[in-house]
Amino acid sequence: MTLKEKARDFLSRCARGDSRKAFEMYVAKNFKHHNAYFKGDANTLMVAMEDAHKASPNKVFNMLRALEDGDLVAVHSLVKQDQMEVGYVVMHIMRFEGDKIAELWDFGQEIPKDMPNENGMI
Repeated sequence: MTLKEKARDFLSRCARGDSRKAFEMYVAKNFKHHNAYFKGDANTLMVAMEDAHKASPNKVFNMLRALEDGDLVAVHSLVKQDQMEVGYVVMHIMRFEGDKIAELWDFGQEIPKDMPNENGMI
């Protein structure tokens, strides 16, 4: 399994509420993340992902593209809390050590209902 496939499987499992298994399978012991809204350790982020799934069990998480470059993987996605909302564009960047995710960055931007860019965000 490539690093890109591991990153996609990790995010897919987390999005569907299987964060504990995803972290067990794919996250390194020395894992750290850079999400500004949570402590930087694995357990805090895992619990936050579980809570997010409980709060929005019908979340739509559509991975659009993934790029792999050495030990880095970037995944560009569309996230909606439910089918009716416009959603967010999200980018996850993961740094691997061997076959485990050692570091994670995530960024998101809400998709405006009215945007001047005719190309859209995705």
